[in-house]
Amino acid sequence: MASFKIAPNPTFNVDVEIPRVNGETMKVLFEFKYRGRKELSELFSGWQKGAKAEQAMLEAKGDAVTLAEITESQMARQVEQVQALVASWGFDDELNEENIRALVDTSSGAGNAIVDAYQAAFVPARKGN
Repeated sequence: MASFKIAPNPTFNVDVEIPRVNGETMKVLFEFKYRGRKELSELFSGWQKGAKAEQAMLEAKGDAVTLAEITESQMARQVEQVQALVASWGFDDELNEENIRALVDTSSGAGNAIVDAYQAAFVPARKGN
């Protein structure tokens, strides 16, 4: 009989398609931190509240808000998300805030690709028709 433990491993691996210039992607192995449903919902709720607060702050600036401010806001949120989710990655560069920032700066879709891959790992597998 196969053994099965209820407690999951503290991390899991997923290949993430990181978008690059000209529509190309590169497959990079990410080791993600596992979170239970409750902890995951709290994390995502915190991000949602933060995004709403940031949006309100930017909207309050009206026409005075700059594209640079909007871009910096998005990049800061993506850096925070990657730091919260990723335990290690398959890039030659060390996983740290500076290199995460460089990644989301050079690949506008990288942050979303990483978060989407993390979320997709929690979607139950479907069997047959």
